[in-house]
Amino acid sequence: MKITIVYDNEVLKGGLTAGWGFSCLIDDDVLFDTGDDGMGLLHNMRELSIDPGNIKSVVLSHGHGDHIGGLPELLEENQKLTVYALPSFSKWLESQIPAKTKLVEVRKPMQIRESVFTTGPLGTRFEEQSLVCLDKKGAFVITGCSHPGLGSILSAASKFGEVYGVIGGFHGFSDFDILKEVKLISPCHCTSHKEELARMFPKQHLRCGAGLVVK
Repeated sequence: MKITIVYDNEVLKGGLTAGWGFSCLIDDDVLFDTGDDGMGLLHNMRELSIDPGNIKSVVLSHGHGDHIGGLPELLEENQKLTVYALPSFSKWLESQIPAKTKLVEVRKPMQIRESVFTTGPLGTRFEEQSLVCLDKKGAFVITGCSHPGLGSILSAASKFGEVYGVIGGFHGFSDFDILKEVKLISPCHCTSHKEELARMFPKQHLRCGAGLVVK
């Protein structure tokens, strides 16, 4: 399985555009979030040799603009994909998604495709879903902003398998002890304590940014 960071506040590869938001691609067919700017998203896809037409599924973590803003432009390139969104913001999506594109409301954990699952909605004030990718090592977790709390997300993900890696936005997460057994930690986007996480977990830490590829 390959995870490519398509959109982030930072870039790790020349020619890519940085922007407030997050998006990553699992293999070549599942996109998680779309960043805040569709033109920037599509530009980065071209630079990374990603064909929007190959995307079969778009999973949106939550309804904030920095995670769903690029969707309208993406749909101009590909109207045959399926969008997975939480009921809390799917009404807005109904006005954005063409009739021939399928919208699935995620109300519980479910499978997106082989080895890729959503945690289903977590949290109360800001509902959010994360992705869990399974391989022979266990569970690799991808987060949007971690509004429900990274601890809650990792706990939900552990029901699919032992968590060995996590990447994405950690927001204000500071309960660092729960990451001691995680073998790969890559904080992105909205994470408040990036430098502290890098300092505390030098062996597990992987700097995140658009252009990063994790296999």
